[in-house]
Amino acid sequence: MEINNDDAEQPLLPPRPTTTTDDPSVEMSSLNKAMNQTFKCAADLANLLPTGTVMAFHLLSPILSNGGHCKSAYRAMTASLVALCGLSCFLLSFTDSFYDKDGKVHYGFATLKGLWIIDGVCRPNSPVPDAEKYRLRVMDFVHALMSLLVFGAVTLFDQNTVACLYPLPSPRAREVLAVLPVVISVVCCSFFVAFPTTRRGIGFPLSPK
Repeated sequence: MEINNDDAEQPLLPPRPTTTTDDPSVEMSSLNKAMNQTFKCAADLANLLPTGTVMAFHLLSPILSNGGHCKSAYRAMTASLVALCGLSCFLLSFTDSFYDKDGKVHYGFATLKGLWIIDGVCRPNSPVPDAEKYRLRVMDFVHALMSLLVFGAVTLFDQNTVACLYPLPSPRAREVLAVLPVVISVVCCSFFVAFPTTRRGIGFPLSPK
């Protein structure tokens, strides 16, 4: 009896595709992309914080927290650092700047009557800008609160600070601490995109002339 070799070589089942939607590596790749985008958003939000305050926090945090191994004294110093930096981020959100006719930058605090110059008196040929433009508004308080939340997210990303202030979190608390900075970043990023701030004060990048 003659055997057909072509029929014998045909596979009984069609070959499986090399990749499927259920491949764990594909899902992990998508998760990594999402996390990278989230952290990039958090890094962009950090630009909305006073540069000097953020640098001071990152410089002093490992020292005052003793690398995350805290006793009562280190814990008190770390808590004071977080409180002072947070207060700085809140208050500096009300500062603004402008260029005079000579191209010199002047800084001031926004008030109900306009801008209160805090770095000296302007020259006669460089008057204070229009008060209506720099007057204190309700949105300034909202932006200051959002800046405080962004600094809170930056603090939660710092493992030394978290380990010092909350050394033994429960599994549930550990999950919350891991998710909370991401939630804050997404919410604040959406808010600042929808309602951008026009103030550029002490520690913030200056607006073009």
